Amino acid sequence: MLVSERLKRLLRLVPGERRFGFYRFLPFFFVLGGAMEWFMINVRIGKETFYDVYRRKQSERRYKARMEKGE
Repeated sequence: MLVSERLKRLLRLVPGERRFGFYRFLPFFFVLGGAMEWFMINVRIGKETFYDVYRRKQSERRYKARMEKGE
């Protein structure tokens, strides 16, 4: 119950409750999404970024589909 009260108190600190209601949290989610996108594009884990892996997998799927079509 203590965590719940602390969370409620923290959420009440975000301005705009009367005017925007629940939607007052949208800017936080927008910033979080942008930060996540930046991380996926720019941060390398090992030798690859998320998009390097995505492009490679997409290329492999296209190649496999062409090979199956050709057979």
